[in-house]
Amino acid sequence: MPQTVLLHCCCAPCSSAIIEWMLQNDIRPVLYYCNPNIFPEEEYLIRKTECTRYAQLLGLEIIDEDYNHPSWASSVQGHEQAPERGSRCLVCFRYRLLRAAECCKRLNIPVFTTTLASSRWKSLEQISVAGHWAAEQVGGVEFDDRNWRKGGLQQRRNELLRVNNFYNQVYCGCEYSLNARLPYMQKSDIRKWVKQLGKARSQSWETEQSHVICRKVISSEQWRTSSVILLYHSLPHEVNTSLLIDTAHSEGKTILLPKVVGDNLELYIYSPDSLQQGAYGIMEPTGTLFPMDRYAEITLAIIPGLAFTPSGARLGRGKGYYDRLLPQLTSAYRMGLCFSYQHLSFLPTEEHDILMHSVIAE
Repeated sequence: MPQTVLLHCCCAPCSSAIIEWMLQNDIRPVLYYCNPNIFPEEEYLIRKTECTRYAQLLGLEIIDEDYNHPSWASSVQGHEQAPERGSRCLVCFRYRLLRAAECCKRLNIPVFTTTLASSRWKSLEQISVAGHWAAEQVGGVEFDDRNWRKGGLQQRRNELLRVNNFYNQVYCGCEYSLNARLPYMQKSDIRKWVKQLGKARSQSWETEQSHVICRKVISSEQWRTSSVILLYHSLPHEVNTSLLIDTAHSEGKTILLPKVVGDNLELYIYSPDSLQQGAYGIMEPTGTLFPMDRYAEITLAIIPGLAFTPSGARLGRGKGYYDRLLPQLTSAYRMGLCFSYQHLSFLPTEEHDILMHSVIAE
């Protein structure tokens, strides 16, 4: 009869080779997904979905622990500025492995281990200390602290990642590791990552969050005092501005929408019956052109983006349309809109980049 082991899983790539080795060695793991450190929640959902998909493929049980990031964040208070592999990581391992040990005992499984020991980002010594500490706290269970990087498992991990087309994360998991990683990422990598995060959310979630964000815009002083407003029609995973367009129209404001013309954006006056699908599938205006010599009348410009920082840095889609338009909007208050996962601590910027005056996120 196969031995049963509780396997704390941090992600599918790190878990796959270990699970395969266990099954080949007459060990049947019960997978335990407990990673409330992961931030943002969209990243957590993607990693959990990948683990669940792999467990179902293999016919294995997976136990999904609740996502309680505030509780985890409270546990690492005082260690926020610690470097990777520092004191914060040890506290984090203890937090998760204690719950794994408790689950192990609850299920009457004698041994637990963790896929954290396969990650190149982790300290094996810290994982061993945390695992044995957790076992002692609970009592009646043992922690297997073997090095899951040996025996060809690291190479096999990479092979299984490709074969199964797993999502392969670009940072350890928490917001502190993300913030440390962002300055070293290229714009193209950040774009790819943010787009993947967007897939974790449903259209209904985006609609609900967009409504909240748009209400904040409508309640702002900039909105109340502006009579000519530049808006945009959203692409998937951008804040939906339908409420803003409808509200501005009902309030008698002049609404401008952009239209792609060659390498540039031209601005047209919006009317409900003057829209058609244009470049990149965006709804574009077909009515009256708003001439450049009137751009000084635009007092509020609401700008889309893949990501923003609190200081107003913006990451677009890489085509440069807004980079060419923004210098012309000399009188406009520039406001960026984004979902919470698009609100990042750092973005690479260049000399020509123009900052937003404010960013509204939810």
